[in-house]
Amino acid sequence: MTILDSKGRLFGKFNILDLGAALVILLVIFGIFFFPGTTGSVAQVGVTTKPVEIDLIVRGLNVRDPQQLFDQGLTKGGKTNVIIRNQPHGTINIKSARLLPRTVLVPQPDGSVKEMPDPKTNNFSTDMLLTLDGRATITNNGPVMGSSKLKIGVPIELDGFNYNFNASVIDIRVKDKS
Repeated sequence: MTILDSKGRLFGKFNILDLGAALVILLVIFGIFFFPGTTGSVAQVGVTTKPVEIDLIVRGLNVRDPQQLFDQGLTKGGKTNVIIRNQPHGTINIKSARLLPRTVLVPQPDGSVKEMPDPKTNNFSTDMLLTLDGRATITNNGPVMGSSKLKIGVPIELDGFNYNFNASVIDIRVKDKS
């Protein structure tokens, strides 16, 4: 009796391709259950969580009545839903929100440049500065909210009852008090 016959069967009973496929399936199942990877618990021992203040800048938000947005949505002491790098984080406190004046640079006859109020050719474009107050996990690479790193320049989406817009992080302050 030969080990491999002319039809590719092992000992005349098992097809070698079927045996190889069964072995691959068993190895995959073994790998899934005995080596699951790094998707375990998110609870970490010894990680420090501290309060942070995040300054956001919003440029060119198209809104008909910015004051109504502040009165009904972005109120000081209110809350907003935050999405960081397309990952929902949850609600966070609004510490302050203020409109920034629209300005243009105007060259002067002596060669200098002055910043002057914009003549408001576009009445619906608004700039604002927001400060959010929340808690972040402090790592060696900086603060982390949810599963997203907070860094200057990171886009954050703010979502509320009557608004949904993007802002950019311009400053992060980690407070010492827990």
